[in-house]
Amino acid sequence: MNSAAPGSVPGDGRYGEAFFRPDRAGEAERIDFGALAYDDITMDRLRALGAGAGWHCLDIGAGTGTVSRRLLGEAGVAGVLAVDRDVRFLNARPTPGLQVLRADITAPDFAPGRFRLVHARFVLMHLPERDRLIGKLAELLTPGGVLVLSDAVDLTSERAPATPYTTVMRAMWQGLRATIGTDVSWVPSYPHLLRGAGLEQVAAEIHVPPLVPGSPISRFWADTWQRSRQAMLSTGLVDDAAVDAAVRYLESDACAALSAGMLTSWGRKPGGPTC
Repeated sequence: MNSAAPGSVPGDGRYGEAFFRPDRAGEAERIDFGALAYDDITMDRLRALGAGAGWHCLDIGAGTGTVSRRLLGEAGVAGVLAVDRDVRFLNARPTPGLQVLRADITAPDFAPGRFRLVHARFVLMHLPERDRLIGKLAELLTPGGVLVLSDAVDLTSERAPATPYTTVMRAMWQGLRATIGTDVSWVPSYPHLLRGAGLEQVAAEIHVPPLVPGSPISRFWADTWQRSRQAMLSTGLVDDAAVDAAVRYLESDACAALSAGMLTSWGRKPGGPTC
């Protein structure tokens, strides 16, 4: 999984580093729990869109680099530029064909080149100016290139049964939105925004990994709640006991809830090859 909050430029506060700091013990492991839950789905989609020999790819918010390395090793792409605001996890495992760039995609001078694939997972949900950023990322595509965006969609609707999990998830989304600006409410508009950026063959899909005791996604959420506990408590919707109860619920046979979904949407730049 590209980190739920990409790496940081310390003290800046964007991308959620106030809670998900890469220098905090266990952060790489938390990111990798997410990778175990979502990477297979991501790779299936990227390969279905044609990612393979000869492709030069940009992986934004690359986290620990799991998708970048799988593009190289499994899809056989020509090269990957992995971008993050903190690249310690990427530099920890040098890989042939993998270039690493420490950068902020919101910076006016972010212009790393042109690519056949631009991929960003669990990045834009943490950032303002999403319309502008999607247009900016679309401009980085070569003709026929593909922009693939994945972010979370909240499935704890008002009609969802009240469980320790749904209570804490609602507090998490509200707390992160109030403190660091994370906003998943706009994610279903991805296809419309990709169309607005001039892309064609736009489509989308949602994947919801099962919440079962000991699963990577269950461990990911437990770790995420621990890191964002302060934001959750600030909402007044939960207390420490409620958060602890939700962690226990995830590891119990009584757990009967839907994890947040991952919506992936893609579009292709007109012109050039389509595969």
